[in-house]
Amino acid sequence: MKPKPVIEINPSTEDKIKDAARRVFTRKGYAATRTRDIAEESGFNLALINYYFRSKEKLFDIIMVEHLQLFIHSVMGIVNEPGTTLEEKIGLLISHYIDMLVKNPNIPLFVLNEVNADPKKLIEKIGVRGMDHNELAIAKQWKAFAAAKKIKVNPIHILMNVVALAIFPFVGSPIIRNRTGLSIDQFNALMEERKKLIPVWIMAMIDSSTT
Repeated sequence: MKPKPVIEINPSTEDKIKDAARRVFTRKGYAATRTRDIAEESGFNLALINYYFRSKEKLFDIIMVEHLQLFIHSVMGIVNEPGTTLEEKIGLLISHYIDMLVKNPNIPLFVLNEVNADPKKLIEKIGVRGMDHNELAIAKQWKAFAAAKKIKVNPIHILMNVVALAIFPFVGSPIIRNRTGLSIDQFNALMEERKKLIPVWIMAMIDSSTT
């Protein structure tokens, strides 16, 4: 019996398969995507894709974790930048969230599934342990801002509102688009409008919390 041929790992091939998978997952959604679709998009055969990534699930997991790692790294740059104001940071964070989700609309459901399955494992995957949030520039700015404005609201409320206003439309996108008849392009155009609107709403919430 002849030995099976050894397939050499080629980083370029891996990257091309992942790039193709990102496009297909974004276009069709995770559930509707088949490994065969990724093979056709990438130009590689099914056997090669399965050799590199074992399954569609494993490939999706790798892509989403990579996106989250890049996103968190870039977010840390925003929140820890001493040269921008608190209000500017809020605007930048919202814009960054929306840009990422327009390109990767599967991320919210991926995160929800991973958090429900094993939140500690997700934290380990994306490498966010060991951060002292109180030392971030945005935390120090909030303390100074809240003291000057006599704001007693817990800043976690502000954080939850920022995240919810930016992310929920993408979680609810299938229902929203189905009920309103919006195309993906029209929906994304609305999300572009939210980049300007959400910071206004957040600052209004903060101002209404002054004593």
